[in-house]
Amino acid sequence: MSTLIETQEHHALRAAVAALGQRYGREYLARIAREGGHPDELWADAAKLGYLGVNLPEEYGGGGGGIAELSIVLEELGAAGCPLLMMVVSPAICGTVIARFGTDAQKQTWLPGLADGSRTMAFGITEPDAGSNSHRITTTARRDGDDWILTGRKVFISGVDIADATLIVGRTEDARTGNLKPCLFIVPRDAPGFGRTVIDMELAAAEKQFELTLDDVRLPSSALVGDEDAGLLQLFAGLNPERIMTAAFAIGMGRYALGRAVEYAKTRQVWKTPIGAHQAVAHPLAQAHIELELARLMTQKAAALYDAGDDMGAGEAANMAKYAAAEACVRAVDQAVHTLGGNGLTREYGLGSLITASRVARIAPVSREMILNFISHQTLHLPKSY
Repeated sequence: MSTLIETQEHHALRAAVAALGQRYGREYLARIAREGGHPDELWADAAKLGYLGVNLPEEYGGGGGGIAELSIVLEELGAAGCPLLMMVVSPAICGTVIARFGTDAQKQTWLPGLADGSRTMAFGITEPDAGSNSHRITTTARRDGDDWILTGRKVFISGVDIADATLIVGRTEDARTGNLKPCLFIVPRDAPGFGRTVIDMELAAAEKQFELTLDDVRLPSSALVGDEDAGLLQLFAGLNPERIMTAAFAIGMGRYALGRAVEYAKTRQVWKTPIGAHQAVAHPLAQAHIELELARLMTQKAAALYDAGDDMGAGEAANMAKYAAAEACVRAVDQAVHTLGGNGLTREYGLGSLITASRVARIAPVSREMILNFISHQTLHLPKSY
């Protein structure tokens, strides 16, 4: 595993991405969300600089790095106030799965576009009745000659309106046992029978959430990603990067909120000194900083393990990183808003909306309680309650 102290290359990447983020900032993303648009300019600039595909293979136009580098990009954009949620989905989940398990044709078709940002892919796993239990997924795929027929529903799927395709998790019947096993299918946006409905969210974000319906969607055999018999392995190859990137997203958001609060506490005077001189204000901000730094360490560990090919070790670390980052983010945002008092709830300072946004990492892509279950069972070997 690589050293926990970041390399010079990683420091340089952080600085370069931070400079890009500063050119856009929180107000840019807030305006885009209010107008119902998409952060196309930022996405295009990040792509042009090679940041979106930094984790994808060089032979397909990527940077040849790993999730370690991609998570740095997302964290620094988040710290500047303009994180790109689709980075979690398109290059991290879909790009990784296709790079590792896709056919040569799938790699040629998708990876260059995912790397240069000209194509995006959404990811559909969550279902209305399955929740965190992916074993209860009811979206099924059945053979019809050489084709596949997909039927089912998905919910809370990000960015389907702008994605060229969605990587759908379905289940196929095992011919030997009759049991259903997970498989991954690339479903084009305009496939007949593939419908979407936007979900009305309280969350103010540029990326919209959708409920999807798959009504006998017919796909060619080439839509199946990887080996039909290696579904779980392929699925978790995408879910571990998703957790690592969610952690980076949360750390970036927490850093942004903390930075605004520190700036305010240095200059805001109520009596004779700036409020940051008072320990009741200073100590909670210091604690928030410590918690964010600790979460970043675990995120770096998870990324290093994943990039080294240790899927089992990465699974444990990615879950812990996501848990730690989500908790640190929520507390940092809460303390930042509290530090600013009434100003923390004004649009001018842009922190109030983060109260809702910060909770996303506690809920998605897996709840903190399910992570605690995972650590209880897999790490501590405690008995299961379900």
